[in-house]
Amino acid sequence: MLTKRLIFRTATALFGFWMFTAAVVAGEQRPPPDVKLDRTTQNAKRGAQIAVTTCLMCHNIKYLNYRHLRTLGFTQEELDGLRAGKPMESPLVSKLGPEQLAAAFGTTPPDLSLIAIARPQGIRYPYLLLTGFYKTPAGTVDNHPFPGVRMPDVLGYANASDPAERTKLETKAKAVAVFLEWAADPHAGERIILGYFVMAYLIFLTTLLYLIKRRVWQRIE
Repeated sequence: MLTKRLIFRTATALFGFWMFTAAVVAGEQRPPPDVKLDRTTQNAKRGAQIAVTTCLMCHNIKYLNYRHLRTLGFTQEELDGLRAGKPMESPLVSKLGPEQLAAAFGTTPPDLSLIAIARPQGIRYPYLLLTGFYKTPAGTVDNHPFPGVRMPDVLGYANASDPAERTKLETKAKAVAVFLEWAADPHAGERIILGYFVMAYLIFLTTLLYLIKRRVWQRIE
């Protein structure tokens, strides 16, 4: 009776640790409550299309190459259209050179590979930046959360006065944010799934070793 109770407590403790670990991992990836994000592969794919065709005009995402985008469900034909003749192993880099960018903006725009996890705002950063543009009384364009930012209003959010149009642009900004979060760690999903299998294996192995130990000690007695 005591042995069965001990096995039950051991299994319960390990299961509780497993669930706690899963909760921590899930908590780290949960979007902020004020920005609801659709973290599906399809939405990340839409964000990738926007990023490659728009963001890469000035920014790099140098830790990704075009082959990585296959994970998001891009067909070879779609990738051929995005890479415009570049090799599949080519990194996602700006269509303009550093000298041209420095001349246009006074500095080289930051690489976006880790932007969704490097800034204090996390995944909210690209979303807030893209949807923060507005027209000043002087007729210029500025950004509410990041005043004075040199990045242009690439989505045209400041010019969108219709609520439906703004909602459409916000949806695009969220897709870009989801993609940039994926780009910062494209193998995160695989590791999480592997983690579940590892924890299940450890629970099974611990229980098995305990039963073997109990049987061995019974013979010694």
